[in-house]
Parts: sequence; structure tokens; C-alpha cells
Amino acid sequence: MKNNAIQLIVILFAQLLTIMDIFIINVSIPSIQKDIHITNSEMQLIIASYLIGFASFLITGGRMGDLYGRKRIFIIGLVFFMISSIACGLSSNSVFLMVSRFVQGISAALMSPQVLSMIQILFPEQEDRTKAMGWYGITIGIGTLSGQFLGGYFSSLTFMPESWRLIFLINIPICLLAIFFGWKVLDESKNDNNNRFDFYGVLLLASALFCFTYALTMMEHNGERVKNIFLLVISLVVLFLFIKNQKSRIQHGKPYLIDLNLFKFKNFNIGIIAVSFFFIMLDSYFYILSLFFQDGLKISPLHAGEIIVFQGLGFILASIISPKLILCYGKKVLIVGLLVIISVLIAQGYLFSKQSSSLLLYALLFIHGIGVGSIIPSLANIALSGIPEKLAGNASGVYITFQQSAAIVGIIVIGSVFYYYLGTHPGFIDYQKAFVAALLANILCLIIVIICIWKTPADVLIKRK
Repeated sequence: MKNNAIQLIVILFAQLLTIMDIFIINVSIPSIQKDIHITNSEMQLIIASYLIGFASFLITGGRMGDLYGRKRIFIIGLVFFMISSIACGLSSNSVFLMVSRFVQGISAALMSPQVLSMIQILFPEQEDRTKAMGWYGITIGIGTLSGQFLGGYFSSLTFMPESWRLIFLINIPICLLAIFFGWKVLDESKNDNNNRFDFYGVLLLASALFCFTYALTMMEHNGERVKNIFLLVISLVVLFLFIKNQKSRIQHGKPYLIDLNLFKFKNFNIGIIAVSFFFIMLDSYFYILSLFFQDGLKISPLHAGEIIVFQGLGFILASIISPKLILCYGKKVLIVGLLVIISVLIAQGYLFSKQSSSLLLYALLFIHGIGVGSIIPSLANIALSGIPEKLAGNASGVYITFQQSAAIVGIIVIGSVFYYYLGTHPGFIDYQKAFVAALLANILCLIIVIICIWKTPADVLIKRK
């Protein structure tokens, strides 16, 4: 168990990087736009490009870990993540930054499924796994906290021009540490029954996911709606061909990318629906909150980062406490957590204004973090409960693909709601209306998550005696 704990710490380095680089760019948006002269639409695409690369290759990354070794793919992902982070830090224009962020997302897609897969393998007992998922949640909280804070801190430094570049270069020492200790302490694991890889399946699925996520990202660009609708139709056709191809390959004993038997597990289906709507809410919330703070409330990037740090502190606290409560009370804890988030969003819609005290902002973000931190680790636990080890990588890749695709949908769809109410020449009242409209959309997503949790079997999360 002690050795397992050490391995858990090492693999959580990758989770820290993955989460930190989703959020670290949010608070730096105005600084990046000013220095390399990019529009709001281009900035949305830069943010989404990481998630597009991530979502397009997560299932591939999970399958590669199953076949070629989870430790090996984990370390390869870290190496390329470090290289692409350097490229992001040296970017001189929006196109180079988009491409670098896309490659960074692909690298994260190689690492991230191995984290959940190895947790399932290292901790087969429900109580130990729940505690490990608690630490997984704590890492997400630290990544969120450090991402928001470092984004604001680096963007506010004055000793060097374009100091926002440090938000990417900070990844280098973390990657080096994770590569070194990963090589030293991680045990290799893979499935020996099939050492072949379905490259045709990768091509079909990656193409479908790329077209889908790219079309959604570009949907609000004027003059491109017909092209984007066409890409969405193409993505659905290719996805249909992919599913048909996978069924045929499984029936004939050929190598496949996704084992469709995953979708026969009720908890897995509930888990991916719940995580999808939860992340539509969560990623869009942070994106819009950063814009509202800095452009609406005229809060500096550093102060905005400091405020959002309190969300991360609440997240970490809940991730420490909630595993024990969940083992005793099960899904009731999750429903309470979701109701807490809904209550906080309503309060923010009413109370956030230019006259809001820092104490109020800190308190509401802290409580929001408590709600979020009590939910995220258990969603993965619900989805992956009862999944056999041979499907661990596959299930992890599919789960996180839905999660990250939902994050893109949230940023684009709810972001579009925000910009619709914002108008072309917004004042503070317009920002406030747009913020409230986006919060209402987020609350609707959370109600759907509550319904999913309610349908989860009562004994999935409670400790078995």
C-alpha cells in the first residue's frame, strides 16, 4: 500500500499539469490579447484548441496505454507536453499559439487516461479507491487554484515584457520531476491479450471528434456558419461509420479502439451523462467569470486570480472531507453538493456588482469550490465502478473524452449566450445581464446532473460492510 501511495503521487503530477493548463490561461486572457493583438473569437479558439486536441485523442491515449503500457505512454505524454509548453511560451502570433496549444492538448490526452486507469488498478478495493479519488480531487483543486493564481500573478509581473509567457514555461520543471520519478517508481501494466493497434479506428474517431469540436468552436464566427454546420454533419456521419466499423472488428476478432461493451454498464452511462453536463457548467463558468471580473467589474488580473484561488481552497477542503462522508452517506452527499452550487450561483447573480466587497467575493467563490470539490471525484468513481481491469484504459479515455468535449460545448454554447446578452458596446449593466443569463444556463445543467445522481444505485459509493 505504501508503494501504491508513492505511485499515486507521481501520476497525480500529470493530473496537476492537465488541470492547471486548462485554467491558467483564463485570467491571462486580456494580457495575451493586448500583447499579440488577437480578437475575442481568436482567443476563444486558443482556449478551445487545447481542449480540441485533448478530446480528439483521449480514447486513443487510453487504448495505447492498454496495449503498449500505461507507464510508457504516461512518460511519452509528459515529454511532449513539456516540448509543446515551450512552444506555447515562445509563440509570437495567434496561429502559432493555437497550434502549440493543440499539440499540448494531444500530449495531455496521452497522460490523462493513464491516471484514472492506474488508480483503478492500484486500488481495487472500494474504500481505498474512494480515498485515492479524493486525492485525485485534491489535485484538481490544486491545479485549479494554482492555474488561476499563477495566471494572474505572471500576467501582472513588470520585470519582463509579455510576462504571461511564464504561464506556459512553468510546466518545464514540473514535467522534468514527473518524468524522472515516473521512470523510477511506476510499475508497468498493460493487456497482453492483444498487442495490435487499430490505426484506422484512430483516424475515423479523431477526425469525427476534431470536426465536431472545431465546428462548435467556430460556430459563432460570422460567415462560417454554413461550413460549420457541414462539419457537424460530417462528424456525425464519420462517427456512425466508426461505430459500425468497431462492431465489425470486434465480431471478427480484429484490433479495435473502443470496446462497445462499456456502454452495457449502467453506472458508466449515468456517469458520462452526469460529467458531461457538469463540465458544460464548470468550464463555461470559469471562462465567463474571468471576463466578468476583469471587463465588467474592472478587477485586475492579479486580484481576479486571488479571488478565484478561494474557489480552489474550497475545492481542496471538500476533496479532503467528502470521501469519508460519501462512504457513509453515498449519493446524498453529491446531491447536497449540487444544491450548494446552485444556491451560490443564484447568490452571485444577485450580489456581484462593482460595490461588492472582496470578502463577499472570497466567500461565495469558496463555497462554490466546496460544492464542486464534493462532486468531481465521485463522478469518475460512479462511471468506472464495476469496470474490469482489461477495459480500464478504454473506459477512462471514453469518460474523459465526454468530459472535455462537454467543456468545449460549455465554453462555446454558454459563452455565446453571454456574448449575445453582452451586445456590441457593453456597459456594466450589460455585463451583469450577460453574467446572469449564463448562470441560469449553468443551473439548468446542474439540475440534469442531480437527476443522473438520483438514478445512480444507492450502494455504488457507500462502503460495503
